[in-house]
Amino acid sequence: MLRHVTTRLLSRSIKFRPFSTDVAAASAADDAFVKAWRSTIPNLEPPKTPLSFMQPRPPAPSTLPSKLTVNLVLPYSSEFSNKEVDMVIIPATTGQMGILPGHVSTIAELKPGLLSVHEENGVKKYFVSGGFAFIHANSFADIIAVEAVPIDQLDSASAQKGLAEFTQKLSSASTDLERAEAQIGVDVYSAINSALSG
Repeated sequence: MLRHVTTRLLSRSIKFRPFSTDVAAASAADDAFVKAWRSTIPNLEPPKTPLSFMQPRPPAPSTLPSKLTVNLVLPYSSEFSNKEVDMVIIPATTGQMGILPGHVSTIAELKPGLLSVHEENGVKKYFVSGGFAFIHANSFADIIAVEAVPIDQLDSASAQKGLAEFTQKLSSASTDLERAEAQIGVDVYSAINSALSG
């Protein structure tokens, strides 16, 4: 009986759905809507549809590029813009995530941790306190962080003092708000200490 089921399943024609990155670029205007509008109301200009405001998706490259273009943006400045690098390692909430040229489109939430930018002449390390990373299919990555500090500007003694202070606040917190604020401080200072030691 099992043999009959597998033969029946295998004999069916299977349609594979294309991946989201395989979808063809959409036209800038909704041609079908405009055509239907003009046939119904020829004297009045058709209204703009949401599709007419969208830019067409850039075509996926046939070969992988050799570099990844990265933007690191903070609320008050841009750390770097359109910088071509070999690889970036981000502290995503799901764990450390490496981004190389040709990476699949992804949105990742950042947690406090170490962000490493790998170039030909070395590695630049930043401590980020949180944010988001948007990885695009055309080998561009936009990293939006709440705060990013070069790792060599952080002081180990101050980080350990801050961790001890927030650990004390966490143990003596009486309200949920105090507990939440103290827990955030503990998480951030623990991540700073971890980044400085590793």
